[in-house]
Amino acid sequence: MEENKNTATAAEEIQEAETKEASKQDVKTEKKKAKKAEAEIAELQKKLAAKEAECEAANDKYLRMMAEYDNFRKRSAKEREGVYADAYGDCIANLLPVLDNLERASKSDNLEAVTKGLDLTVKAFDDALQKMGVSEIETKTFDPNLHNAVMHVEDDQYGESEIVEVFQKGYCKGDKVIRYAMVKVAN
Repeated sequence: MEENKNTATAAEEIQEAETKEASKQDVKTEKKKAKKAEAEIAELQKKLAAKEAECEAANDKYLRMMAEYDNFRKRSAKEREGVYADAYGDCIANLLPVLDNLERASKSDNLEAVTKGLDLTVKAFDDALQKMGVSEIETKTFDPNLHNAVMHVEDDQYGESEIVEVFQKGYCKGDKVIRYAMVKVAN
């Protein structure tokens, strides 16, 4: 019996040794897995840090771009206001000589001088309009895009859609009509 006991003890010891060996291998395997996991964690932390830096850079770029756009918008608005003010000032500067001539004519007692002064004032006003690029609308044939027909007359002496009389001159700057010519149209 003692032999059986020794054999049983030996078997238990062998089994115990195998269990310890398996345990050691499991520990080694677990240590390898832990090291591998730690390496993966470290790599992921590096990637995360890189992505956070990239995100921070993109956010900084976005904020700078928004600031530049805001500055551009403000600068553009200021320039538009300046252009408008300059154009307005140039227009008034072109019209001031006309006002000066009218004031001189109103102070004169000589009727002939007043008439001559008014003629010169009209010429000065036409010159000022030309400097600003404003031209008179031609009034030979009726064009609804340029003329406002306020009267119509049937007369064989005139051709179809011929303008007979101009009540008020029309003006345009380039293709833009500033004021339509008010006319009487025949036939």
